[in-house]
Amino acid sequence: MMQKHYAKPGEVMYHTGLTKEMLEGAEYALVPGDPGRVEGLAKALDPAAEFVTSHREFTSWLARLNGQPVLVMSTGMGGPCITFAVEELARLGVRTFIRVGTTGSLREDLNLGDVVISKAAVRMDGASRAYAPIAYPAVPDLDVTLALRQAAEELQVPFKLGVTVTTDSFWPGQERYDSFGGYVVRRLQGSLKEWQTLGCSNYEMEAATLFTLTSVLGLRAGAICGVVAKRTDSESVAPPDVYRAAEKRFQVVARRALELLLAWQGAAR
Repeated sequence: MMQKHYAKPGEVMYHTGLTKEMLEGAEYALVPGDPGRVEGLAKALDPAAEFVTSHREFTSWLARLNGQPVLVMSTGMGGPCITFAVEELARLGVRTFIRVGTTGSLREDLNLGDVVISKAAVRMDGASRAYAPIAYPAVPDLDVTLALRQAAEELQVPFKLGVTVTTDSFWPGQERYDSFGGYVVRRLQGSLKEWQTLGCSNYEMEAATLFTLTSVLGLRAGAICGVVAKRTDSESVAPPDVYRAAEKRFQVVARRALELLLAWQGAAR
């Protein structure tokens, strides 16, 4: 049985700069990668949301949704960064994590501006292997995933449930050839086509680590990402207007999903 280590009163987390008191009892967290998305996400939940602190790549705001505190905190890019976030927020009492970010589509029917809700993730990352052997599945929490799906359906946001491919590299790891060197190692050449053939939906860089870590630690997680690149057409990312459309969609879906989770939690008590 794993022994849990919780923060002491007033204890400041080394990487995030947070204390338990700052979270005001928040058990839910939205965790985008980009610090620039935090304020918008927090204010989409609560126009009166407030800045808490910023340390390294971890920028934190606190919102209230239906009277309940919700933390919105950036994690930075990639699996190693998200382990810092989960480990420290778990010590402060957070139990449910929803990754909100951007992604590249691998499917013809998944278009720019659509959203992907992950139902599983391929562990092409490295950080998750520090927590569980590679045979251990990277799957999100069922209730969190169902809440995200119901929210997208209610709001009529175009979405797909999919198997996400999580990588540690934006360029060769996702078989992109538009990098500085333009080279992809032999073992990754043809990998994009293989993931498409296997029915995978999208590339991104955090979900598998998040799902593995939260499952091992007895926590909950889900992920929703807006499509800003369509790899069936191009290696390039979309222009700013597509980013804004995708961002608006994942903001409203995440908000509604949190409302559903809070309602279900209240009904279960």
